[in-house]
Amino acid sequence: ISVEQRQGSPGRADAAPRLPAGLLGQPAGPVPLISFNEALQYFQTADLSECRKKIQATVRRQGLAALLHFLFGPPRLQQQLQGERDLAFAIAQCGLDDNETVHMRILQTIFKKLTCSRLGCPRYGAHWEELGFQGCPGFQGADPGTDLRGTGMLGLMQMLYFVMDSQTLPLARQIFKLSQHETQASDVTPILLQNFPFCIMSVNITRIVLQALREECLSRECNRRQQVITVLNDLYAAAFLQLYRVWKSQHKTIADSGFLLKELELSTKKKPKQLLKSLEAYVSRSPVSMADGIQRPSPPSGRVGSGSGSRAGEEINFTGICDLQVELEGEARLM
Repeated sequence: ISVEQRQGSPGRADAAPRLPAGLLGQPAGPVPLISFNEALQYFQTADLSECRKKIQATVRRQGLAALLHFLFGPPRLQQQLQGERDLAFAIAQCGLDDNETVHMRILQTIFKKLTCSRLGCPRYGAHWEELGFQGCPGFQGADPGTDLRGTGMLGLMQMLYFVMDSQTLPLARQIFKLSQHETQASDVTPILLQNFPFCIMSVNITRIVLQALREECLSRECNRRQQVITVLNDLYAAAFLQLYRVWKSQHKTIADSGFLLKELELSTKKKPKQLLKSLEAYVSRSPVSMADGIQRPSPPSGRVGSGSGSRAGEEINFTGICDLQVELEGEARLM
């Protein structure tokens, strides 16, 4: 288990430092990066009672569907893990709050790690579009908070995990680079642009893995590893890796995204173990960059660990975590 994933002793949510003025406007000074572990401790101690009221942790089945699921479906999540599962769904119901220091630090950390910048950025503005948020531009500029429908802060938490883990950070940056793919047009050969909105795609993958958890497709792996959020994060990274490989090798474009996301959704539900093994093989072969000072012990056996190029008017539709539908029809489609 990585240093970033260990929960350790829970901290107090109210012990966070006062929100720097620069987080909302132009950065007034350096804002410290936040680790996944620190952010998770914040949510473990925060008051999420209102968010918990909205969650539906499992799919409601009736009649024959319920009987077939009981007889032939995956095992139920063990009782001692259900609290961690519910925490994940509660975080997914928590919206981005400008007044919460931890929320803003998560956002700033994602920006810095993806762009390799040491400087922070304003809370609103076109720079979020360059990162792959679509948002709803207003008088203050683009707002990434509007792109978290259906995943809430868990959408940002999984991005944070992706960029703060030393073994997945190189992959995150490779995917981000592909998402900004631009080539000079040629008079002889038409150029196929492979750009896509990175953060929007990431939020869609979070939605997919949450639905797999909700349909109990991950219960066997969670029971085996006695973890839920770590399995959820690893499956997120594995699904993003799979999408990246197909997108790059088969020269996919944003026009293919709806079909690819639907395929990825099926793979995540039907073959999560295969995806996790693929990620494990990838990180075991990839050189680990220690430049950021983030150390991660070798995983135990069985552990797996864009704005300028996006087309105007294209959006991704989301499914709420509490929606009752078992099957999602076209919810990951790019319009």
